[in-house]
Amino acid sequence: MPETGLNLSGGAAPLDCIEKPLAQEGFAFLQAASMHPILQGFGLADWDQFAASWNDLGCDRYMADGGRYRRRRYATFSLSDQEILRKPHQPHYQSRDYNTLNGGIERWFQPVLPEIGKNPALLSILKLMHQLAVDMTPAKQRPPAWHAEIHQFRIEASKDAAGQPTPEGLHRDGVDWVCVVMIRRENIARGETSIHDLNRQRVGGFTLTNPLDTAFVNDSRVYHGVTPVQAVNPALPAYRDVLVVTLRHE
Repeated sequence: MPETGLNLSGGAAPLDCIEKPLAQEGFAFLQAASMHPILQGFGLADWDQFAASWNDLGCDRYMADGGRYRRRRYATFSLSDQEILRKPHQPHYQSRDYNTLNGGIERWFQPVLPEIGKNPALLSILKLMHQLAVDMTPAKQRPPAWHAEIHQFRIEASKDAAGQPTPEGLHRDGVDWVCVVMIRRENIARGETSIHDLNRQRVGGFTLTNPLDTAFVNDSRVYHGVTPVQAVNPALPAYRDVLVVTLRHE
């Protein structure tokens, strides 16, 4: 059953630092020092509990390349002006037009834990994404509600192999808006995000390094990809934790 609806009110932080580059370039990169006060305006709290939940993700067993370097949990929500409503658990699906490696099948991942689905840190990010989607979409094209998908990802690197944050390569997700929030980097190098226009010409790049470093993408205007991550010390655990949120018309 869906969870109880949660009110979307709150959050008055100016969003020009995100919306201007999104409008001009199709993407925006905010470092944590800028992202933190914005999310505080949307009710950011309990970050430590939220980040710790990445230690309890299931192995992604749908990797067509045979890799076992990715762990994840997944959930879907409906976002409207009135509420955030968690939907019943469902499979994640992408067509092979957008995911040539793992697309074309229903993928059933472990659900995001109930307490994490209600965590104020997650809700603040969903509220921000809803506000951005409303602000950036002409009034006549705005849906009554947005379908949001959230993915908790951990990409692991070992002494024998790099971890692949985007094993499908440079891609689009087949949605309207994408947000990637850094949760934690542990003992890894690389992991640079590159942004390319629709002709696949590079137009930007950055590395999500600190917790709350965040990338925003207009999926209709640009491609994105992330370079493999490698262990700095192969004898120690090495991983990259991120939250990915996508929005499309419901």
